[in-house]
Amino acid sequence: MFKEINIKNIEKKENNDFNKDIQWLSDSLGLFNLRDKEKSCFRIFLELIKAKKEDKLISSDEIAFNSHLSRGTVIHHLTNLTEKGFVISYKQRYALNSKNVESLISNLEAEINSVMKEIKKTAKDIDKDLNL
Repeated sequence: MFKEINIKNIEKKENNDFNKDIQWLSDSLGLFNLRDKEKSCFRIFLELIKAKKEDKLISSDEIAFNSHLSRGTVIHHLTNLTEKGFVISYKQRYALNSKNVESLISNLEAEINSVMKEIKKTAKDIDKDLNL
């Protein structure tokens, strides 16, 4: 379940660059913030995608080693990604919360649609109560 997502409408420049596509996707989903000057969260997200390709769970130590980040930085971002619903944790190992990136986005879309349906219903109830 996705808890809090900040979707940004960012123009996508045409390119055939895997890293730039991941960066755009992540920026559009508000996964990274301006304080993350070293693109730590991006590097962690990339390691999670690589681990998913190999169909394995990955530890924070492995992510830290592979991404050249401190374990504390990795844990901070993994906690954030887990709280947002993008990552699952099992026995101190981590993975994307879907079989692939496309299904992760499809699951997010379904949840957004469900939330929007409830918001729309509430708006309709408010309009009815106010005779609008």
